[in-house]
Amino acid sequence: MAHAHHILIAEDEPKIAALLSEYLQGAGYLASIVEEGDRVLSAIGDTRPDLLLLDVMLPGMDGLQILRELRKSSQLPVIMLTARVEEIDRLLGLEFGADDYVCKPFSPREVVARVRALLRRSRGPASPNPFVVDESTQRILVGGKALPLTTTEYRLLQTLLAHPGRVYSRDRLLDLMHDDLRDVTDRVVDSHIRNLRRKLDDLVPGGPYVHSVYGAGYRFELPESAPS
Repeated sequence: MAHAHHILIAEDEPKIAALLSEYLQGAGYLASIVEEGDRVLSAIGDTRPDLLLLDVMLPGMDGLQILRELRKSSQLPVIMLTARVEEIDRLLGLEFGADDYVCKPFSPREVVARVRALLRRSRGPASPNPFVVDESTQRILVGGKALPLTTTEYRLLQTLLAHPGRVYSRDRLLDLMHDDLRDVTDRVVDSHIRNLRRKLDDLVPGGPYVHSVYGAGYRFELPESAPS
């Protein structure tokens, strides 16, 4: 019998926690709940979950403190549950290192889908990554051939390739695209992403590779079977 993944739900609102637990168990996962922030780290040590659903606003030790402490010793997959949109960049950035997040109010089906996708990614891609980054020449190659990318497209794809599955906000990508402080809008990111997608669709079969995350930004993800 296949191992059932264990999901630890750190959520202090009983109705939300129970709903998530019900949907996760219905999808074949084991689920347990902890309601107090001060108990989350010890619960992780006791139960050894495969993934943590972590609410930002917990009583006692809050979700950001928990994540910062957790990342000192563990790369446990973490999906943050947050109603604080202004925290998204920090959650997904190097400061805290969350793997994904879901904004409240959310659909429990969406959370289950995010859990399934993150667990799949944490096991590693089903096929080798066909993209090779040559930083010395600022080129990205597929099958030994360089993709015809602009400097900005190279920076975008290099960033997304570095952490497959990680969601990057438009603001974060904008910072990476422009080292100077030019006054540019996040819609510039959308334009460059459209051009990048078009080139990938034309030149690299098996996609799509760059995915939109509604209200958040973009992520790179290998399909189940990628070209070698």
